[in-house]
Amino acid sequence: MCRAVFLLALTVLVCPAAEALDNGLALKPTMGWLHWERFMCNTDCDKDPNNCISERLYMQMADVMVKEGWKEAGYEYVCIDDCWPSHQRDAKGRLQADPKRFPGGIKKLADYVHSKGLKLGIYADVGKNTCAGYPGSLGYYERERRSAFADWDVDLLKFDGCYMDWKLLEKLHEHVKSTKQTGRSILYSCEWPLYEWPYKQPDYKAIRETCNHWRNFADVYDSWSSIKSILDWTASHQDIIVPSAGPGGWNDPDMLVIGNFGLSHDQQESQMALWAIMAAPLLVSNDLRDICPRSKKLLQNTDIIAINQDPLGKQGLCTIKMDSFEVWERPLSKKRLAIAVLNTQEIGGPRGFFIRAAPGWKICDPQCNVTQILPQYKELGVQTPHTKLVVSVNPSGTTLLTVTPTSDYAGLIL
Repeated sequence: MCRAVFLLALTVLVCPAAEALDNGLALKPTMGWLHWERFMCNTDCDKDPNNCISERLYMQMADVMVKEGWKEAGYEYVCIDDCWPSHQRDAKGRLQADPKRFPGGIKKLADYVHSKGLKLGIYADVGKNTCAGYPGSLGYYERERRSAFADWDVDLLKFDGCYMDWKLLEKLHEHVKSTKQTGRSILYSCEWPLYEWPYKQPDYKAIRETCNHWRNFADVYDSWSSIKSILDWTASHQDIIVPSAGPGGWNDPDMLVIGNFGLSHDQQESQMALWAIMAAPLLVSNDLRDICPRSKKLLQNTDIIAINQDPLGKQGLCTIKMDSFEVWERPLSKKRLAIAVLNTQEIGGPRGFFIRAAPGWKICDPQCNVTQILPQYKELGVQTPHTKLVVSVNPSGTTLLTVTPTSDYAGLIL
């Protein structure tokens, strides 16, 4: 059974999250597109001009986001990851984009993205170098503040932590403090706790005061084993990380890899459902120009996105593990509950789960309305505490439900 669920639920529902970074941003989990998992550090624009890290790639993604319904669905950030800079700073010591791959510079790209009604994110590293070996910001924080990120009108800044002594990660405070002085509102995406966890438990109060969302665990890969490892880590550390999440600051389990190569459709549905339950940033890393219609429909599913973006702003929990099922539950606004039932078996066929076994089912007293969101939308009608309702869950798939009590329930949601 997922540990300390009842006490954690009490903490999450009664106690507000720690004070958030006061920049008015990320009041709901961030949504957008990020290049890294799909395009990585492909800089060979001679051999692969359509997929290399260049201004052309981001402009095309911005175009597709507007034309193909992504912006309308809520995806608003076009995010550059590592490998965008020149290997050399300019004559004044400033970061500069690779002149061949970004001939117009970052400001021109930002202007283009903004002209589409979208926002631009960019990547930096608090250490000497980025993870891919490009110039880092250590020793240049003030210069970066004055001459780069704000002048380029970027809207999101992702801070990595490669080539940095983990004991000096408070430098992130210094970097954020300096960039905040520009007067421009920039959303801060941090990897600070990811680099501290091997040595000590991070200070999530300080992290929440510094970052709008933060990575805790290893990079996601385009594989079900990677998704499972992220879910396992999150469930085993939820008593530490969940209380820190809320409007203005979110735990980031990394990118959505839906629409790529490594996940079955059931597994894609599981990632989407559970990222919604975890109130995770929805940063898609795929090729929006060439995505199968089924994956696109899943990523743009308004009912799942509504769970992710729910204004109550509470991260969900793994509430029980039993008989090769995991139940994840998230309290929603208007006293509702989202329930995700994951079938962890990877053999056989669909299996039934008695929904009343979910710990949060107690809100269905005296009765409730139940709606199935995944795998197909279905109104399941009015149910009672002793319902015989069984939901069918495919191997490595997830059934996602919302539960709306039909009268006030005075107890805890979870």
